[in-house]
Amino acid sequence: MPKVLIIDDSSVMRKMIQRNIQQSGLMVDSFVEAGDGKEALAKIAADSSIDLILCDWNMPNMTGIEFVKALRGSGNQTPIIMCTTEGSDAKVVEATGSGANGYITKPFTPDQLKTKLGAFLQIK
Repeated sequence: MPKVLIIDDSSVMRKMIQRNIQQSGLMVDSFVEAGDGKEALAKIAADSSIDLILCDWNMPNMTGIEFVKALRGSGNQTPIIMCTTEGSDAKVVEATGSGANGYITKPFTPDQLKTKLGAFLQIK
C-alpha cells in the first residue's frame, strides 16, 4: 500500500491532513512527515518508497514551490499535490508550471481530498 509524505510547517495541520485522508476512504499504508522543503528532500533521499507528496506553499527554510523545483530538478517524478491556503489562479499556474501534479486549497473536506487524490491513490 502507498506511503504519503506530508510537508507542512504546522504539525497540527500534518495530523489533520492525515486524518482527512484516512476518513476519505483512500488507501494509504503509512505517512511520513516533514516540517519544510529541506527536511522533505532529506526524507526522500533516505526513503525511495514514497508514492505521493502533499506539500504546503508557505514554510520556513524552503518553501513549497522551492521544494517542487528542487525535487523536479533532481529528476524525481513522485506526484506532488500542493495543499495550501494560496488559492489564486497565478499560484496554481506557478505550481503546476514548476512540476506539481495537482492543487488543493485549505480548508478541505475528506471528499475533496478523495476527488483530488483519487487519481494517485486507490479508494477502499
